Amino acid sequence: MDLQSENSSNGWIADINLEKLHKMAAELILPGRFLLRLLNCALVFVTNLMARILGSNLVRRHFHLVLSGVVLFGPVLSFWVSKYSIFANSNHYLYRKFLKSTWGWTCIFTASFILLLSLSARRCLSLCLRHLSRIGLVGLLWWGCQRLLTLLEDAAGTCYEAMTPAQDSQSSASSGQPLLLLHEDQTKASCLRAKMLWRGYEVSQDILILCLCCLLLVEELSVFGLRLARAKPLQKPPGAPLRFVFLLCVVLLTVWMLLLLCLLAHFPAFPSQQLGGALGYLGWRGLYQGWYKLKPNWGCPGSPGEGLLTATDDDKQAQ
Repeated sequence: MDLQSENSSNGWIADINLEKLHKMAAELILPGRFLLRLLNCALVFVTNLMARILGSNLVRRHFHLVLSGVVLFGPVLSFWVSKYSIFANSNHYLYRKFLKSTWGWTCIFTASFILLLSLSARRCLSLCLRHLSRIGLVGLLWWGCQRLLTLLEDAAGTCYEAMTPAQDSQSSASSGQPLLLLHEDQTKASCLRAKMLWRGYEVSQDILILCLCCLLLVEELSVFGLRLARAKPLQKPPGAPLRFVFLLCVVLLTVWMLLLLCLLAHFPAFPSQQLGGALGYLGWRGLYQGWYKLKPNWGCPGSPGEGLLTATDDDKQAQ
């Protein structure tokens, strides 16, 4: 009898403990669900607002003009910024971690957005790859610009080495300024690596890629508003992952604009920065306003949203 009563009491205590655990879990789950719903509502509100702004005709038609104005008149800010600002340090964390890998960050975030957008709109692998090829073509253009500009800079510049005071005293042409010894057959990279002086014409590749990435992000993100508009009558609304990646792309666009302003204000270099901005604009103009506007085929990926959110000629014929 004692053993039976002891076993029954142990089982009763175990049931009580399980009930307490269930109650505690329920008390913890309810605030968690409320917090998730609150965050989801905030995510939906912010993404809907940004999609409406980026998808407006005002932004799509005039953003390149705003960017051109920033590149042209941004160096004027150098008269008002402080040289003791944290952004005046070229070794700042923002420059080291983001500026040197601008295209890498843009490629990862934009490709993720296009992938999720394609899968949410139409589950077609070939269509998804066709839209992703736009990013690959921009990357190919950036790689070609890097190689071409490097060759032009090496051909148009010269490398000099400052002579030591002992060598300078032997020269009768000393005029208060240190003499420079010319080094031929030196590239810009090898000259700067040897801590010598490089003089020549150059184009700012940092401004080029920043302008190109800003224009690319605006073009690709502008179709998200159309996706939201089509979600109500025809398709399911976009999920939280797509909205979150869209928000990350908007944050990345803000970072690139901030970096662009910092470079123009704290490190003005006329006209190399303006030439870089012009090349970035021409690259965007040739791809997104020229080639991508053609009819989608094996040689043209089409414009953003083409075939996903807008009906193509083939879709109209099929209907």
